[in-house]
Amino acid sequence: MKVVIVGAGRVGMSVAEQLVTERNDTTVIDTDPRALAYLEERLELRGVLGNGSWPSVQASAGMADADLLMACTDSDEVNLAVCKVARMRFNPATTVARLRAGELVESADLMARTEGFGVDHVICPEASVTRFIHELIDHPGALQVLAFAEGRVHLLVVRADPGGLLLGRSVADIAVVMPTAPMRIVAIYRGDAEVPLMPNTRFQAGDEVFVLADSRFRRDVLAAFRPPAERVRRLMIAGGGRVGHRLASELGGEAQVKLIEFDRSRCDVLAAQLPQTLILNGDAADEDLLSDENVGELDLFLALTNDDEDNIMSAMLAKRMGAQRVVALINRRAYADMMQGSAIDIAVSPAQAVIGELLTHVRRGAVVAVHSLRRGAAEALEGVAQGTAQQSRLVGRTVQRIDLPDGARIGVIVRGQGDATQVLMPHHDTLVQDGDHLVVFMPHRRMVRQVERLFQVSATFFG
Repeated sequence: MKVVIVGAGRVGMSVAEQLVTERNDTTVIDTDPRALAYLEERLELRGVLGNGSWPSVQASAGMADADLLMACTDSDEVNLAVCKVARMRFNPATTVARLRAGELVESADLMARTEGFGVDHVICPEASVTRFIHELIDHPGALQVLAFAEGRVHLLVVRADPGGLLLGRSVADIAVVMPTAPMRIVAIYRGDAEVPLMPNTRFQAGDEVFVLADSRFRRDVLAAFRPPAERVRRLMIAGGGRVGHRLASELGGEAQVKLIEFDRSRCDVLAAQLPQTLILNGDAADEDLLSDENVGELDLFLALTNDDEDNIMSAMLAKRMGAQRVVALINRRAYADMMQGSAIDIAVSPAQAVIGELLTHVRRGAVVAVHSLRRGAAEALEGVAQGTAQQSRLVGRTVQRIDLPDGARIGVIVRGQGDATQVLMPHHDTLVQDGDHLVVFMPHRRMVRQVERLFQVSATFFG
């Protein structure tokens, strides 16, 4: 696939890295020669220097042959202009724009392919990060919560802790300990290493467990690996930017929310717009302020400023002072990798929160959802099996006969629609039917192309 990315910032860089790893023909446009030189040194891609909204620059980048355009600059206006010019002059197959302004995101008529800005899909990083964090609040104890099949299936990532029902038990014991909760373990990580998934594999404290489950039983899944946690009732947000503001607005009435913002004028705006939130003017790394606001009694502390170092310091301080769980928003991947699972319970990477949404538009075949896992190293993909046994590599085959890469696993099959929907934990002899939604876990990105091909339909028999 030929992809043109406009914007070499953190989001554009993360997407480019993923696409190049999967051997897509990738070109990046940016006005910063140093950013392009850095990418060209590290990755096998082409950089084009210039304004991505200019027709001549788009032509130099090969927009006329592009299958996908991703406008990922920090400016909504530039991203819209990029898509509009590309649609009028070169008409790429698919256009995706990164937008922040809620009014623009919700204006479908303005995005229209012909009459509007020519944007097929909109990605809003702040909304993606907020959804990610909201799921963590709704599922106390989870490290990551991702929905598939229109919310009928959830992938939960949870760290095994003392007090969990399955700690010290084996994978085979799940059917005994949790007989009424349909779930499937798709991966176990111990430190940085994946543990072989065998029936006699035993869960140890600290294991990072990836579980696919019928959404109705996701609370049971959490209880299986850690002591039951109460609903988040008291939380504090450090940072009143777009993410902090959006999250506080959504949580109004659900929990007792305090928000710390350093800028006094911004505090005035927040106080007017968030009447149910206590707005505090100050430094989130001020130990006296945190002590005065009883940080030790918090269920959750969220460091969501635009500064990685500030977020790390304030989150670590809150944890030391007794906050039950702390989450830090960390842009730099190296920082996020270092801090995850340390004094900071969860390090949220904005780029990784949105990359799955962007990659959905790159995937071939009947792929309907993609989620990036383990900071981009692994992936979970939902696809639809379509066609007849003569047209498909999936339909009419048992799970054991499907040509999956080593280590990839079909965790769940969702069959039917409406009230007739079934969530199946497939066995080796489960037969895949036309219309089935399959959720596949892949421990390595290099497996993506092979799995994608499974969901492509052909007019000829594959054998």
